[in-house]
Amino acid sequence: MPRSRMLEYDGAAWHEDCFLCSGCRKPIGSEAFVPDNRRFYCLACYEQQVAPRCSHCRKALTKGGLTYRGEVWHRDCFLCCGCGSALAGQTFTSQGERPYCVRCFSSLYAKKCAACNTPITGFGDGKYVSFEERQWHQPCFKCSRCSVSLIGSGFFPDRDQILCADCNSDD
Repeated sequence: MPRSRMLEYDGAAWHEDCFLCSGCRKPIGSEAFVPDNRRFYCLACYEQQVAPRCSHCRKALTKGGLTYRGEVWHRDCFLCCGCGSALAGQTFTSQGERPYCVRCFSSLYAKKCAACNTPITGFGDGKYVSFEERQWHQPCFKCSRCSVSLIGSGFFPDRDQILCADCNSDD
């Protein structure tokens, strides 16, 4: 067509007036656009009609973001359900469908070590020993009298104590 500029994208060519937004049908021209499954959208139509919506704020997610349990989130909207701190880029866990930072999860849900009474989170040195209703961090699983490690050896429960074979035979 005379006096019409040719536009090229991804190996295809269009007349300037034929390269239209799939949403509003206006010519895109030299404006920014977003390709989506062989369709092209001006930025406004992409945000209004096509872009995924953040599960928290419901605004269009146009760059970055993250996916958690099949839902998309802005990085700043993905927050701990306990304290409200941002979880993007840090270790977190969940209780049911709700995400928590390690600190909140530990204080709200984690079992406490029978020796040191701090949470057993499963993060870092997360190995632990469980016996009946009690749990211990591996480094805390020691004889209550002589403090020898009981990992890999027999032990004897004595009310709220755990004893190695030597200390148990001293009784």
